[in-house]
Amino acid sequence: CADQESARRFLSASALRNMATYSSLTALFPLQSQLDYGLEDATTQEQKEKLVLQYLRKLDEREDLKVPDFEEGLDWLNTEGPLSLQKELAGKVVVLDFFTYCCINCMHILPDLHRLEQLHTVKDGLVVVGVHSAKFPNEKVLQNVCSAVLRYNITHPVVNDTDARLWQDLEVACWPTLVILGPRGNLLFSLVGEGHRESLFLFTAAALKHYGEQGLLRDHAVKLKLYRDSLPPSILSFPGKVAVDPNSKNLAIADTGHHRVLVISNTGKLLYCVGGSGSGWKDGSFSEALFCSPQGVFIKGDIVFVADTENHLIRKIDLSEGRVTTLAGIGVQGTDKEGGAMALQQPISSPWDVALGTAGGTEDNVLWIAMAGTHQIWAVFLEDGKLPKGSEFGKGTCVRFAGSGNEENRNNAYPHKAGLAQPSGLALAPGQPWHCLFIADSESSTIRSLSLTDGAVKHIVGGERDPLNLFAFGDVDGKGVDAKLQHPLGVAWDASSSLLYVADSYNHKIKVVDPKTKQCRVLAGTGEASDVFGPGFTESSFNEPGGLCVAEGGKLLYVADTNNHHIKVLDLETKTVSLFPISVEEVDALLSSPASAPVVRKVPKLPKSAPVLSMTALPVSAGQAIRLNLSLTLPAGTKLTEEAPSFWSLSAEGNEWLLEGQAVTGDLADLSQPLSITCSIPAQPQSTDPMLTLSAWVYCCLSEGGACMMKAVSFIQPLLIDSEPKNGTVAVMLTHAF
Repeated sequence: CADQESARRFLSASALRNMATYSSLTALFPLQSQLDYGLEDATTQEQKEKLVLQYLRKLDEREDLKVPDFEEGLDWLNTEGPLSLQKELAGKVVVLDFFTYCCINCMHILPDLHRLEQLHTVKDGLVVVGVHSAKFPNEKVLQNVCSAVLRYNITHPVVNDTDARLWQDLEVACWPTLVILGPRGNLLFSLVGEGHRESLFLFTAAALKHYGEQGLLRDHAVKLKLYRDSLPPSILSFPGKVAVDPNSKNLAIADTGHHRVLVISNTGKLLYCVGGSGSGWKDGSFSEALFCSPQGVFIKGDIVFVADTENHLIRKIDLSEGRVTTLAGIGVQGTDKEGGAMALQQPISSPWDVALGTAGGTEDNVLWIAMAGTHQIWAVFLEDGKLPKGSEFGKGTCVRFAGSGNEENRNNAYPHKAGLAQPSGLALAPGQPWHCLFIADSESSTIRSLSLTDGAVKHIVGGERDPLNLFAFGDVDGKGVDAKLQHPLGVAWDASSSLLYVADSYNHKIKVVDPKTKQCRVLAGTGEASDVFGPGFTESSFNEPGGLCVAEGGKLLYVADTNNHHIKVLDLETKTVSLFPISVEEVDALLSSPASAPVVRKVPKLPKSAPVLSMTALPVSAGQAIRLNLSLTLPAGTKLTEEAPSFWSLSAEGNEWLLEGQAVTGDLADLSQPLSITCSIPAQPQSTDPMLTLSAWVYCCLSEGGACMMKAVSFIQPLLIDSEPKNGTVAVMLTHAF
């Protein structure tokens, strides 16, 4: 359960509605506590069900447990319109899930709710409603809640209760809290925190049986309209993290929403697509492997380590062997806060990031894990090693390194006595004088350091000195605790400048920290959740960026702009932001083609910004050839990328007969001279005025290295075909300067 004292501070007495005719959880707790005590002594499922039914019959005798309805004017998601306990939800057993989308504990109960909805349908009389009651100001924004609903694949109705009115009316004190209502909108049960799956299923099944036998349930539909169905597909879906191999310069991208990992060259060429056919847990070849919302990635050479977050696993991708294996975890959420078992027998909880390092042994003998689910930092020993202030551990051991497991902002010289709050990003600074892990501690809105010399956990910036206050957030440049962040999710270390870059996620900014002076300032971002480029850093915008990494010796910063579904490139020398180009057709083709089949180019949609040039009608005769001479000029100071995915495509929409059996796509490898593309007019044309469309997609980078970009153009060439056959070739020049 999220920190309860902090949650109580969230309550606002002035916002309470008139409670005279309604009840709250305060009235329910004494009644349910008697049931809870009885269930602890029950030994069989039959005894438990009998106790719950007796409890429900007692509640039926009371008329004072009705709750207020949802406030009018709130925004609803996944429904065709607002829902009311007195109308659409009357005659239903309703499970209210009070959640805030940043909270890892709230994420942990979503699988329980999903399974519950599989067991009992709306027709059976059950409806789950998410009541979003924000902790952070950023979480009150509707579009951000929409992104969370998509990211977590929530398919039940969700209401954005921006002022937390129902939370306050019911005197909820903790995220998450489940409240189960009867068919009259009457309080039945409350479950506080996570880990109550058995009770949730027991209480819900008993309520459906009890009220069903009384004829009080209604089987009417609740009209759903899933938000995800209204969105177009995208190359990336909520990319959580990005990492770079400094030697090959290849990037590993956690394409979280697509449940896959992409390995891409620094020019945007897709090298490997691992997983993505669906969510799940499966080892094997790249086409067989399955992930579930992977977040953290770390790439070195041919190895990619993955924090497979919702599978509660650590995975290993071997690019040379083409295989995925499981390194740690058992595939279900663990509650152990000590560890020490062999990695494949050790339950773990929501790993969010990983970093390869060294601990008392050979180089790269340990994988550090930001274990968001238990608010700790863990280690998997790839070879024998030793933790600072700890014991020696053999190869394959998975063990807690730092964090008591209490959700706190507590710094301490002893790693096990320190308190973290949903650590979500790691950056290794192995050199002196640092020799530490930097941690993005999201729920305390702080950046912390964890010494690899003595295990001490120290404060860098953000938060405040009270270790129990997880509400000390904001957007303020400054030093130490005077600086304020809002739920940072990522950190990246630049050894060349001794600077730490921070994805200040809920402020939609990238910040830079000098850990020596503890000064923190904005580097890029307007603070608005949008997708605007330039001209400079402070005029560009992001939307909940979740991860970042330093490349090219400190010249570039790659940012996973999560809610914008992009990877962005910050050129730290020119102070410009650009979109990292990813070859669309190759990503799609790898997913749709069998592993043994060659990749067939799939033409992407033309970007909205691409010019469409209409040409003068070209007279031509049946039997003649048309030579399209394409001349393109790159932007000044750029060149085609090496191994460039640049290409052209020819189409004749509605007149496909015109191009049957002819080449309709090809590479653009050299733009120093015009490219000739030829098509022949059939001897018996089916139309006299078809149109050819020649489109080109060009991938280029700055000549001196650094930012890459994608440019596109389309030419529409009308034809006037004379049915009188002729020989020869008709040429036309198509030119464009980007």
